[in-house]
Amino acid sequence: MILTREQVRELDRRAIEEYGVPGIVLMENAGRSMAERLRTLGVNGLVVICCGKGNNGGDGFVMARHLDNAGVQVRVLLFGDPSQLADDAAVNYRILTASGIPLELFTGVDLDEERLHRQLANADWIVDALFGSGLRGAIQPPFDRIIAAINAAPARVFAVDVPSGLDSDTGRPLGSAVRAHHTGTVAALKKGFLEPSAAPWVGQVHIIDMGAPRALLATFGG
Repeated sequence: MILTREQVRELDRRAIEEYGVPGIVLMENAGRSMAERLRTLGVNGLVVICCGKGNNGGDGFVMARHLDNAGVQVRVLLFGDPSQLADDAAVNYRILTASGIPLELFTGVDLDEERLHRQLANADWIVDALFGSGLRGAIQPPFDRIIAAINAAPARVFAVDVPSGLDSDTGRPLGSAVRAHHTGTVAALKKGFLEPSAAPWVGQVHIIDMGAPRALLATFGG
């Protein structure tokens, strides 16, 4: 099954509104499945999870919790003001902070790049949970420098759903884009992943189950 950006949005909407699956359940399923897939790839040290303010970041919070539950050393970097988190991402942020998982906040456009490079330097894996498939338009500061720091780090990179900065419909970067070694994409391949231009960015792609009903997936060709 292959989905466009708009089809991804419609899949989420229908799962919630027509089939009654709460959005927070979809997020929990996706994040837990991402964590399990990352562990199968082999984790030999610290996992640093870079989170944005949207649902992609929420998936990252869930990943952090399940990796921590499995005894993996985890650190979360949140790029944005926690008070601006909404809905399911906000719920999972509260769970994350209550769980005592190490967390570093980077707020505002004046990015402390030296501090960021220190946080990434000793990671075995970096998880890119900054932006998802809904991203439109060029990456804006300071995220261009955040993406550059991720790409410059020695760690392996696992992207949540779509490498941040990659257009999920065209497979081309929107300015800066994360170069992932592995991408765990939710529910189905994204249209742009089939383009040859996407290969250097997505790495090896894994389909991640978020628990959308099979009857619903079948209406999209799944």
